[in-house]
Amino acid sequence: MKKKIDVIASVDSFHNLSTFDDIEDMNKTIRAYRDVVKTTVARSDVQARLIALLEVLKRHSCKQIGVSYMSKNTIADKLELSYKTVQRLMKKLEDLGMIRQIAMKRKKDMLQTANAVQIIPVKNDVSDKTPSKKSEKCPTNKTTSSSLKQKIINNTRKVVSFSQANFVASWVPDQFAKLTSYFYQESKTINELWKVVRQNNRIINHVEGKRAFTEQQELHIGVKAFKELVMKIKAGKSVKNIFGYFNGIVNKIMDKLYFDDEFMSN
Repeated sequence: MKKKIDVIASVDSFHNLSTFDDIEDMNKTIRAYRDVVKTTVARSDVQARLIALLEVLKRHSCKQIGVSYMSKNTIADKLELSYKTVQRLMKKLEDLGMIRQIAMKRKKDMLQTANAVQIIPVKNDVSDKTPSKKSEKCPTNKTTSSSLKQKIINNTRKVVSFSQANFVASWVPDQFAKLTSYFYQESKTINELWKVVRQNNRIINHVEGKRAFTEQQELHIGVKAFKELVMKIKAGKSVKNIFGYFNGIVNKIMDKLYFDDEFMSN
């Protein structure tokens, strides 16, 4: 007998299902789960597939942090696996306590649609989590698109001073930090923007940890994506979630350049 589906697929529902305060917390959890998979799953091919699935879920869980709502068919296409295989991999991640699948229904006809997938935090059981408004927990609200646009219009660009630059994480490339500092003064914002670039540079060899793009290619893409973000905002684009919107730009550029032979050979 099928269970009754109570959750309607909507922006509010996905916000309420969010399981993390920021992207870095989610990334830490995924890194921890990768280690768990490597130590608990015997077959190397299953290990690789489970880790690849975790990466896909993470990449598509930035808008509502920790929650994705892609269909299994879409995931199967991205991983180049069968629908049944993705089903089994999802079930395995559920059994390991890493994700939770939540049945959803469409508002227009109340019929079942793609499940929402929650990434469960390592130390917290989200079953008793009290939903909070995204404005209270999401780091994106600390810098709004309107404030960035006003800075550009007024030409009040300022380079981060030497003392401020010390607070930018050492793993953020200098070129990217310098560019973004013209528009954002908070080092946390700069760090988060680079994390978006880094996490989209997916791992294609999970045994060696090899990513799709080299560090130089990754930097080129990050700079290109940020310039596009600024251009969109200057043109009047209303952006409520800077990190989510930037994630979409980076993802689109990477998907395009990955199949550009000339770019990939350089």
